[in-house]
Amino acid sequence: MWPGALPRHTAPAPNAADQRSSALAKGPLRTLRSRAIALLARREYSRAELRARLVRHRDAAAEQGDEDIDALLDTLAADGFLSDARFAQSLVRRKAGTHSRRAIAGELRAQGVAQDTLAEAIAGSELDDDVTMRALWERRFGEPPRDEREKARQVRFLQSRGFGLSAILRFLRSSEQGT
Repeated sequence: MWPGALPRHTAPAPNAADQRSSALAKGPLRTLRSRAIALLARREYSRAELRARLVRHRDAAAEQGDEDIDALLDTLAADGFLSDARFAQSLVRRKAGTHSRRAIAGELRAQGVAQDTLAEAIAGSELDDDVTMRALWERRFGEPPRDEREKARQVRFLQSRGFGLSAILRFLRSSEQGT
């Protein structure tokens, strides 16, 4: 063996700080409340989405039931940490300019946001589907379709962003005519 070399059977001792941080990250010390606040610190969540995440990450050995999660969500909402209205406004701002009103409303419904909250968030924004569709089309394509294959490609793209087929076809006809 060389001078200063470690024998094969000994491994370097792990750093104590690494052991503490890994124990906190995955150990039982992390409560549902701390997990919920950590998730909310990163971005806004709807109540239904946060509930699903907490149920999924709940420790199987813990005796915390669904009632405890609902009570925690009520407390977070009362303390101002959790708000479906704030989540809806955030999603509308993030998707504005890249998706239609219909697509944004569908995503909010899928996230469990109430219809009145959803309608208020969309009404509070200045979304115009025609302007959004034109801006998306110009950014992505910029010129009228050359053939039916290109037209189908443009239609699929705009439909994937939530625009209706009749509005897309009307828009493409007007772009082919140069208006």
